Amino acid sequence: MRMRSVLATVTAGLAAATCVTAAAPADAHSGKAPGVHACSPAVSITSYSDALDKTTYDGTFVGNLSALAVDRGGRIAALSDRSSLFTLDRETLKPTGVVNLVDEKGAALDSEGLAVDGDGTRLVTSETEPSVRRYERDGTLVGSLPVPDALKVAPAGRATSNLTFEGLTLLPGGHTLLAAMEGSLSGDTAGIVRFQTWDRATRQGDFRLSAQYGYRTDTGLGVSEAQATPDGRLLVLERGFTAGVGNTVRLYLADLRHATDTRRVDTLTGQEGVRLARKTLLADLVNCPSLGARAKQPQPNPLLDNIEGLTITGRTPDGRLRLLLVSDDNQNAVQTTRLYSLSARLPHTVNG
Repeated sequence: MRMRSVLATVTAGLAAATCVTAAAPADAHSGKAPGVHACSPAVSITSYSDALDKTTYDGTFVGNLSALAVDRGGRIAALSDRSSLFTLDRETLKPTGVVNLVDEKGAALDSEGLAVDGDGTRLVTSETEPSVRRYERDGTLVGSLPVPDALKVAPAGRATSNLTFEGLTLLPGGHTLLAAMEGSLSGDTAGIVRFQTWDRATRQGDFRLSAQYGYRTDTGLGVSEAQATPDGRLLVLERGFTAGVGNTVRLYLADLRHATDTRRVDTLTGQEGVRLARKTLLADLVNCPSLGARAKQPQPNPLLDNIEGLTITGRTPDGRLRLLLVSDDNQNAVQTTRLYSLSARLPHTVNG
């Protein structure tokens, strides 16, 4: 989303990614060979690239990127919040195609979340209503999913404009789709956001509204992305911005297994008996080495920018997840479209 102050299915996508992994972006400033640099005991950064910053492809501005997903053949789908959906080469991460997306009336979207379904169609959120729509590879709109009334932007519901469906992911097996709200609903305690899911009875059947969960963000941060891991947990990006200081970006691992289904809970206030998703901090990206990156505005670490997109592209030889992140430059001269290559070792699940 525009910052203010304050896959195949996952299983199919990851199966492809185990044999086809996106190349690590080169360091755009130093040109140094990629290495591995710790951000935390669990997360390391390999490299970053500013090569796409303020560029165009086929007459379309390459920027405003808010989501990433692994496409068929290991290619990367990159979604702009200005209704453009790019295809990036899996090795060079340069655009090789672009389609424009519109709603049922031909209007542009505020497109924020992206998942690639098993049949190759694209599931795309828009923050405007909010909505989740399905598109063919050529950008043809083929349908939309139901959205609970409470999650709609006021006055239709209790959501705040530009704080709705920011993340979208298919859980392993492809039977469950999850959308992450960026901000809290009116009536819910500030910082508690809702994750909405849809289930389907058949492999490529229509999605139906299903369970909903609560997730508590850190103070002053919102959810900018959620991505399912191979074991069914979620990588969650929390992000914030303070003028004159810069961005805060933290990567969490969330577990919904013991969380309460909140679809019939009118207000979430941290009340007894309502279990929110458990979360574990994997890394605060301010602690990553800067790798020679430069920032165009004040940042606590010049590597940081408005990071909004995250996808899992495969595994390292030692079993860590390969992550590709992207920042949304908002088509702003003091922000950067930057791709980040990271790896993460997840803590083991705890039963019971």
